[in-house]
Amino acid sequence: MKSFFNKNVKIALTVIVSLCLLYWGIEFLKGINLFKPANFYIAKFDRVDGIVEATPITVNGFQVGQVREINYDYKSNQISVMMAMNRDLKIPVGSSVSIQSGLLGGASMALNLAEGGAYYKVGDEIPTFIPQGLMGKVETEVVPEIGKILPRVDSIVGSVNSLVGDPALVAAIARLDGITAELSRSSQQLHMLLSSLNSTVPGVMNNVNGIANNLTGTTSNLNAFSTTLKGMPLDSTMTQINATIANLNALSQQLNNPNSSLGMLLNDKQLYTNATNAVATLDSLLADIKKNPKRYINVKVF
Repeated sequence: MKSFFNKNVKIALTVIVSLCLLYWGIEFLKGINLFKPANFYIAKFDRVDGIVEATPITVNGFQVGQVREINYDYKSNQISVMMAMNRDLKIPVGSSVSIQSGLLGGASMALNLAEGGAYYKVGDEIPTFIPQGLMGKVETEVVPEIGKILPRVDSIVGSVNSLVGDPALVAAIARLDGITAELSRSSQQLHMLLSSLNSTVPGVMNNVNGIANNLTGTTSNLNAFSTTLKGMPLDSTMTQINATIANLNALSQQLNNPNSSLGMLLNDKQLYTNATNAVATLDSLLADIKKNPKRYINVKVF
């Protein structure tokens, strides 16, 4: 009888320990450490979207606790959240708890600490508020703006449709095709012209080189001619030329002066008349000699 009682006790103890280990394992998998001491506080919300047991509670992004239990109060229609906080954390009076929604659908609780000398006691209720999340801002700010933009978008789409269906646009596109074809032909002709220039340019460059060589020779000849000019007595030659010009000027002055010998010779009409008469008399004399040579020449034959 005694051995049977001992066996039953062992079985019962084994079952109890197994259940305790199972419960502890389940809680541990949830992220709850039953053996870690904590201070418990209460927070009540109207909505707890995304909040579950073991949801982290943070202060400025650092985890200081986690949600231990979530219960629904049927009398006040509120949701009571039991928070397990680190025992070293003291929560000043005036602090609050808020729910923050993540971009991927998860949520966390943030403890907003206030400044003050008084602190909440363990088990007190901490005020809460639900800030407007990203989707709330989208609904209140972005959606109305989109509603204002949609009519404009409809009008723009209608304008685009009318523009696309305009026959003038089709004709313009056809002209663009023709212009593109002309540009293609022009490009081919330009390519042919460049090819011709590439084959012609070497000969032109040879001619240019020949011209440059000729210019070099001409420059050498000019330099030699310049040297020759430098060696010529240009000063004495210019002096002689100036003297000759002075003599010509003096002769011109004498010719223009009626009182000079040359001027009198050129301007005396009587002298001109006598000279003309003498020439005429000499001419008639020569004519008479030709006509009657015996009158002037006697030829005697011995």
